[in-house]
Amino acid sequence: MSYTHTVTVPLAWEEAMQRTREALAGQGFGILSEIDVRATFASKLGAGAAEDLGDYMILGACNPALASRALSAEPDMGALLPCNVVVRRGKGAAETTVQAIDPQTMVKLSDSPAVREVANDADIRLRAALHTLSGAEIAGN
Repeated sequence: MSYTHTVTVPLAWEEAMQRTREALAGQGFGILSEIDVRATFASKLGAGAAEDLGDYMILGACNPALASRALSAEPDMGALLPCNVVVRRGKGAAETTVQAIDPQTMVKLSDSPAVREVANDADIRLRAALHTLSGAEIAGN
C-alpha cells in the first residue's frame, strides 16, 4: 500500500527545496513547519547518522481553505494536518526525491463525505504541485 505520491527530480538540493515550495504555493499551500531531519540527527545521534541520512527536510504544507473544511467536518482530522511533504537526497545522490502524503489516507480513517471531498481536492492539488515540480508522471496511487 502506497501512502505517498513521489517524484524524483534531477535538481540540486537547494533548487529542489525552492521549487517544491513554489509548486506548493502555486496550489494554495503555505509551509507551516519545516523539520530538518538531518540537523536533528546530527544533534541527537551524531554527525555520522546525519551524514548517512543525507539531506532530509519535512515540510508541513497547509492549504487553509482545505484545512478549515476538514476540521469543520471532523475536528479530529487535525491530528493528520498539515500535509507532510518530504524533500530528501541521499548521501552521494545525483537526484532529489520529493514525496507528499496521499490525502486519501484520511478517507481510509473517516466515513465523512465532507472529509472525502477535502481529501480529493487536496490530492488533486498535491499531485499538481508534484507534476509542476517534475513535469513527469507521479509514482504512487
